[in-house]
Order: sequence, then C-alpha cells, then structure tokens
Amino acid sequence: MANVQPTRSDITAHPDVPEMRDRYARMLGGRDVALVDGPVFLLGLYCAVSPWILHYTTSQPQLVAHNLIVGIAISLLALGFTRAPERMYGLSWACCAMGAWMIIAPWIVGTSPDTGVVVNNIIIGALAVVLGLLCAGTATRSNPR
Repeated sequence: MANVQPTRSDITAHPDVPEMRDRYARMLGGRDVALVDGPVFLLGLYCAVSPWILHYTTSQPQLVAHNLIVGIAISLLALGFTRAPERMYGLSWACCAMGAWMIIAPWIVGTSPDTGVVVNNIIIGALAVVLGLLCAGTATRSNPR
C-alpha cells in the first residue's frame, strides 16, 4: 500500500515570511472597529424605513424623503467602512454630522412634527453620533498620522 500521509513543511524558513507577517499586520491594523460596521448599517436601514414603521408617511412627507435619503447615506457609509476601512474611517466624522442633523431635522425639514417623530429622529441621531465617535476615536488611535 502506498504511503498517502500528507506531509507538513515548516513555513518559518520561507524567505517571504517577514513580508507576509507585515502585510497581515497592515491588513488587520485598521479593523479595530469592525464590530461597529454592522450596527451603523442597521441604523441606516432603520432610518430609511422608519417613516413606514412609525406610520408618518402622510403627516410628514418631507421627513419621509429626508429619512430615506439620510438612511441610505448612513448605510452606504457603513458599507464603505466594511469595504475599504483604511480609506473610509476618516469619514467617521460624517456619520457624526449626519447624526447631529437627524436630531434637528424634524423642526427644520418637517412641519410641526409630533412627539413620536421627534423622539425617533433624536434616537437615530444620537446613535449615529455615538457610533461615529466610536469609529473616529478608534481609527485615530490605530492610525496615528
């Protein structure tokens, strides 16, 4: 019978090991906030569909379009965080700005919004600010330039 046992060689003697280790460290270096990408994406999706969930599509049509657009923008920002983190985490401050805008938007974009609409936008905005600050803080700590 033939010897079909797999042989394992030691890769530590390979000449490219230091380069591979450096590349692996570079790839994982900016991923300290990988766990925030999902919640930011879900927050954007909720923001986009919240007018239909809370049933204010007829009473606040301007806020419906506003929340849809801002929610899609937040979701696309989260997808960018996932796809190209080394380039996109600099835009974490944009998530904070969108969150601040969401807090004041019911009074600027809407027409005499009711309490449910205001509370919804304040919660979405506060979460966007907190998640944006978390992304920005971790990105600046991991990439000191």
